[in-house]
Amino acid sequence: MTLRCGSRLLDLARPRVMGILNVTPDSFFDGGRYTDLDHLLQQAEKMLSAGADLLDIGGASSRPGALEVSAAEEMDRVMPVIETLSGHFPEALLSIDTWRASVARAAVQAGVALVNDISAGRLDHDLYPTVAALNAVQPDGSQPGAVPYVLMHMQGRPETMQQAPVYTDVVAEVLDFFIAEVAKLRDLHIHDIILDPGFGFGKTVEQNYQLLRQLSVFHHVLQLPVLVGLSRKSMICKVLKVHPEQALNGTTALHMVALQQGANILRVHDVREAVEVIQLWEIVKKG
Repeated sequence: MTLRCGSRLLDLARPRVMGILNVTPDSFFDGGRYTDLDHLLQQAEKMLSAGADLLDIGGASSRPGALEVSAAEEMDRVMPVIETLSGHFPEALLSIDTWRASVARAAVQAGVALVNDISAGRLDHDLYPTVAALNAVQPDGSQPGAVPYVLMHMQGRPETMQQAPVYTDVVAEVLDFFIAEVAKLRDLHIHDIILDPGFGFGKTVEQNYQLLRQLSVFHHVLQLPVLVGLSRKSMICKVLKVHPEQALNGTTALHMVALQQGANILRVHDVREAVEVIQLWEIVKKG
């Protein structure tokens, strides 16, 4: 599988790593760490040197219970970062973590290659049409590039999603959701789609592990790449009784499980460790 990212291709024949760059004061693990450009540039360089294939920039926290920030505030947070990273690391593939159409449009126009949306277009109904327009063939027949779209499952909204989420069969319901949304996206001529089951987004700990155990079903049924965002999340912390700061070892263990279940992209805070997991998984797979 390959993804068309602007004028470039990202080969998914081997798993890839997406480094998380949150420019928010309140994200659950790295909130407030990279709110000035110097520290952010240092972290971006560290991630790219460690082997990150993508950098995912977020300007609005989506942790459980997070309050919504205004579009203007989100824009003010992310646009200087995108412009700075594009200038310093022109070869880097950047992703924008947003559910807002206006932010997605501005970010792509500033050099972002991928839209990562937690909401599947439900929090901003202009998001799907905007991504479609960014992928549209121009009147002269040219297509300046393509903008892959990360389709994530979430039950509820960040403010309320962890208040007793209920499923009859979480794997079947997430799969049905993906089937329906992929059909909508393809009707809009959006074809470079990445699936994200949304670990921790409106799921209990056990529901998260059910999804992880059967992760391969999403790729097998839809023949689309799968992104996994497990890094330092509560599904690890609650089982091991640790804080996110102590959850790297648990994250690494679950990344190996995700790779064995066919994950194509690992979205992580700790790039070097994720790259090492992929290297070891590739050796195991050869046997």
